[in-house]
Amino acid sequence: MKQLRKNFAASSSSSFCPISNLDDGCLMHIFSFLSPIPDRYNTALVCHRWHYLACHPRLWLRVDRSAKDLAEPGVFPSIEMAVSAARPGDTILVAAGGVHVASNIQIKKPLCLIGGGDLPDETTLLCSRGSDSALEFLSTCKLANLTVRAELGCCLLHRSGRLTIDDCILQCESNPLDHLSCPIISTAGECEVLSSTVKSNGDGVFVSQTRIEGGAKAVLTNGLLELQRVRVIYARRNVYFWFDVEHQ
Repeated sequence: MKQLRKNFAASSSSSFCPISNLDDGCLMHIFSFLSPIPDRYNTALVCHRWHYLACHPRLWLRVDRSAKDLAEPGVFPSIEMAVSAARPGDTILVAAGGVHVASNIQIKKPLCLIGGGDLPDETTLLCSRGSDSALEFLSTCKLANLTVRAELGCCLLHRSGRLTIDDCILQCESNPLDHLSCPIISTAGECEVLSSTVKSNGDGVFVSQTRIEGGAKAVLTNGLLELQRVRVIYARRNVYFWFDVEHQ
């Protein structure tokens, strides 16, 4: 990808480069097929024009606490506002640096939330005490390159849909007597009355390359759970690791 970017950068200044003859709408449509991280992110580094098109609000929304111009399209000061304004299938890029408050935010449409830093610990979502969870999912969603920290309660509450957690850090209270401290809770397997637009045969939690710290249990679920390359840290001196899964 780096070599491709260099080739495009070197040739973009030439009027004979075929791709430079495409209009903005066509280029933006091509960029929409790229994965947000890292391909679309790397595309934005090629030149000023590609940066403008790759970061256009039509492709993804941005959460930036330091945003001064709230009238700028596609930029929001909080995750809750970005989720509310997002359309199904949108990608929300959460700016790195500082802490973003995320308490009891319900996500009822397919969305992708991605941290804007190079590492997941550069973008932190904090669920303050008194909240049940940082994010509550009622649709198919994906989290990537994020740290989610819950002072009390759970980091992620999964109700329905396919929840994919990739390259994240989930942090909870490490007090084993606190049954409310659980990084991931899923109730998708329970007998609930769900509308046809919400219920999906692909319901489940899929975790890969994620570090889980603290919590009375790493994961509490009644539904499908799939783990790949997950690291779990429970206590300072002892390591405890177990899952409550009724069926898999």
